[in-house]
Formats: sequence, structure tokens, C-alpha cells
Amino acid sequence: MRQSGQRQSEKQPSFAEILGNTERTANHLETRDTYFDNARFQAWRQGERVNWDDRGSWWRPFHDHIAEAVRRGVVIRRVRVVSEPVSEYIRWEHYVTRANIEAGEQVRWLPRRLASDLLLPGNDYWLFDDRLARIHHFAGDGSLVEDEMSDRGDLLKVLSAAFVAVWDRAIPHEEYEVK
Repeated sequence: MRQSGQRQSEKQPSFAEILGNTERTANHLETRDTYFDNARFQAWRQGERVNWDDRGSWWRPFHDHIAEAVRRGVVIRRVRVVSEPVSEYIRWEHYVTRANIEAGEQVRWLPRRLASDLLLPGNDYWLFDDRLARIHHFAGDGSLVEDEMSDRGDLLKVLSAAFVAVWDRAIPHEEYEVK
């Protein structure tokens, strides 16, 4: 792997492959108030709600990968830094987070007003075993432009410290009320 990072256009492992090789932790920091528009979000906006009793309608391959990693003992944590009042997109994300929880993720929320004294990276990312980062680069409309992979030790330390700082301050999903 290139020390300076590896862009999406170069051959890189899939999320499933990376998670499959993860042994201890997979941490995900999200900092945007909106992401790409998608059919599930549009359906929710039109009043459609998830039938949580019908796992086949909402469980995705992503959830299989998460659940398998958790079964192997990998701790998977996601923290979202959000503006309040929340965007419609974040309101939807909060609603569908139940799927992440059911797959085995631990999820927390940090209102942006409580993060003013934290130094946060400019991009969302996944950090795997504090040895590999998958950094997401988004366009202004929330669409993914590319992912960058990095194993640079100095960057991994910064990302790990930022995640821990946010995680320690964030509110567990079951206690966070959307405002």
C-alpha cells in the first residue's frame, strides 16, 4: 500500500474484504448532515416506514458483514457528529440506525455544539484495528467522490485520537433524542 494513500481509482480491497481481515476494532466517524440521496431515504420522506418484523426487507449485505465481524469478536463503533436541529437526512438516519444496532454495531451521536473544542478531521472515515484508514471524500451534495486508503502511522494516530475524543463525549443511540 502506498504510504501517501491510495485513491479509489486504484485497485483497493472492498469494505467486506477489509472488515474480513479486521481482528479487533472498526471505528467509523461521520460528520456530515446530509449524504447522497437514495431510494430508501426518498421512500421514508414519502411516509414509508420499515417493517422491522420483516428482516428480509431491510437487512442488507452490509449488515451481514458487520454481524459476521461482530461474531468473530470485532468491536464495531459508529459515531455521528450532527447539527441541531437535525437535517431531514439525519432524522432518517436516526430512524434506520436500528438496522446497524441489530447487526451488532455500537452507535453514538454527538451534537455539533458539544464538539467545538475537539479537533476533528475534515473527512469521514473508517479506522480498522488502528492500522488502516478508509477516508471518504464527498462532494457538496453528499455523493461519494472517492475513498482513500492510508496506513500512514501519523495519520492513523490523529484519526484514532479524534474518534476516541468524539466517542467518549457522544450520546448512546438509545439515549439520543433527535431535535
